[in-house]
Amino acid sequence: MPGRSGSASIAPAPSPWASTTAISCAPPGAMPKGYRSMPAPVDPSLVAQQAHAAIFLARIAADALSVFVLVRLLYYPRHRNKDFVFSFSLFNAINFLICHLLGNNNIEVGFAFGLFAIFSILRYRTVAVPIREMAYLLVSVTLGLINALASLPSGWIELVVANAGLLALVAILDRDGTLPHENAIVILYDKPELLVPARNEELLADLRQRTGLQVHRAQVDRFDLVRDMARIRAFHYTTTTIGAALDGAGDGD
Repeated sequence: MPGRSGSASIAPAPSPWASTTAISCAPPGAMPKGYRSMPAPVDPSLVAQQAHAAIFLARIAADALSVFVLVRLLYYPRHRNKDFVFSFSLFNAINFLICHLLGNNNIEVGFAFGLFAIFSILRYRTVAVPIREMAYLLVSVTLGLINALASLPSGWIELVVANAGLLALVAILDRDGTLPHENAIVILYDKPELLVPARNEELLADLRQRTGLQVHRAQVDRFDLVRDMARIRAFHYTTTTIGAALDGAGDGD
């Protein structure tokens, strides 16, 4: 019958999802060219760890650069004391690591001031540490505190300004020739007859001639009547800090 044959000739329309379903179910190696799979979701904790590690490395770099400038470029070329170079660098590194590993928002301020107070009053018991070296030690400890506890990454400008300002202040104040300094040398003096107040000018002239220094005053520390000698301190002005002990008679006490 014509009607029945006409209805049988009608084919169903192809599904629009047929090709998509076939592609999505195919193995990765059989994907057609140009096909892109969806990216895997990013773990927020991994991103936070990477950011924390980057900030930690940046803190280390800032602290290492600051202490290098302080110790190798400012202190050592002027004072040439290798022992203090070791001490300053080690104190800075220890202080930086302690502050960074143990510091948090709850104990940050109190923890920083506590360490600052402890390290600022430290004294070596084996040798007398000059006041200038103690000041450098305090600066090295302060640099470790600043670089370990600064608020990053929002506080980069403050961190850079604080480090640069502190180093610039040290460079200006420790520069030779800024202020005259009164130095003293200890002398075993073999002319006690010149130590009377009436012959003070003769004493100063003799000290200038024998030491080659512009001595402007002298102070008697000890008088030895048996050997007829005296231990005196001769004071003179210079632009650098020096120290010496001279034996005027060629014989120590």
